[in-house]
Amino acid sequence: MTELGATLIFLFALFALLGSSVWVGLALMGVAWIGMELFTTRPAGDAMLTTIWASSSSWTLTALPLFIWMGEILYRTRLSEDMFRGLAPWMRGLPGGLLHTNIAGCTVFAAVSGSSAATLTTVGKMSIPELRARGYPEYMIIGTLAGAATLGLMIPPSLTLIVYGVSINESITQLFMAGILPGLVLALLFMSYIIGWHYLRPQERAAREPKMSFGEMLAESRFLIPVLLLVFAVIGSMYFGWATATEAAAVGVIGALLLAGLQGSLNSSTFFESLMGATRTSAMIALILMGAAFLSLAMGFTGLPRALAGWIDRMELSPITLIAALTVFYIILGMFLDGISSVVLTMAIVEPMIRQAGIDVIWFGIFIVVVVEMAQVTPPIGFNLFVLQGMTNHQIGYIAKTAVPMVGLMLVMVVILVVWPELATWLPETIRQRP
Repeated sequence: MTELGATLIFLFALFALLGSSVWVGLALMGVAWIGMELFTTRPAGDAMLTTIWASSSSWTLTALPLFIWMGEILYRTRLSEDMFRGLAPWMRGLPGGLLHTNIAGCTVFAAVSGSSAATLTTVGKMSIPELRARGYPEYMIIGTLAGAATLGLMIPPSLTLIVYGVSINESITQLFMAGILPGLVLALLFMSYIIGWHYLRPQERAAREPKMSFGEMLAESRFLIPVLLLVFAVIGSMYFGWATATEAAAVGVIGALLLAGLQGSLNSSTFFESLMGATRTSAMIALILMGAAFLSLAMGFTGLPRALAGWIDRMELSPITLIAALTVFYIILGMFLDGISSVVLTMAIVEPMIRQAGIDVIWFGIFIVVVVEMAQVTPPIGFNLFVLQGMTNHQIGYIAKTAVPMVGLMLVMVVILVVWPELATWLPETIRQRP
């Protein structure tokens, strides 16, 4: 059977299973099973067991549930209240005022969470009522929060980067370092949108916040110290080579437990809830990774990834043209799948293509995070939209409309990454060259 015929069979089986509301991980396993039965004489059950065990026993993957647990613990603390109190004095003097707390708060919490939904919920439960009470426009409150929450996928520890690194067998630590500068640049782009709104729509400005003395600002900043120390413990330990990603995750869990205990938020109930929440999320992602590993094996027997890489090579597409095509592809795919599913579902085919085109896989990891970030705020399956709907009672269409400018800024970020790839590669190369 030709590669085209194999491709059509894989696609038909995949969409049939996904369309019947089967879990993504089970759908991937089902498609792989069909492929093994059609394209090889190897027993499908034996291949599935071997592949699933090999993919799930990776030591690198240990960081995933630990970072998820850290985020779950912090979600149940008073961290969002403390962050707002610590950030507000420094944001109120900027054009756009306290709207910047949405961006700054999401940036800070993203550095200790790794989850877009956890970032959105934690920051939103404090900032939304506070900003509403101060008279900021609803569409700006919702839109900036929806966009900024996607920083949870970019700034380390990012669950999407862990999944990507495991899928292509690349260093999680280097991927984490690669996400820092692009994440900060994207946060600045979001803040520039607020500044632009401030000057272009002066009639919508909220009342000016009362001024605070420098001493008062410093006094309020003490509420940021615990979370900043945790950020340094997690990210700093990886940057300076004191810990691997997995060891940093363990440090993060211990730090989160200490922080929750000092705040008085840790008891048997919150401990159990955080543990069960982390278990559910980790099991879901692990099932998807297992299915993706089995599907990659099945596709290898068809020769489809090699054939596609050769086809791309014969087309002689420039790397920029290939990136443009993949941007459109992932935006469309993201309308129907979450970010992690999009990554694991496509890596078996996309990885040979980018390697054939000479694209740096660390850089590509940051690119793919930016484009799947858009999936979080684009209907019909944008997860952040559903979270915000539950928090604000607005319609999905309204929330998606408020997030359109933020999606546009993410596209600008893709262009910035293409023009200045060093944003994503400089820090990893610095670590790689360190003796």
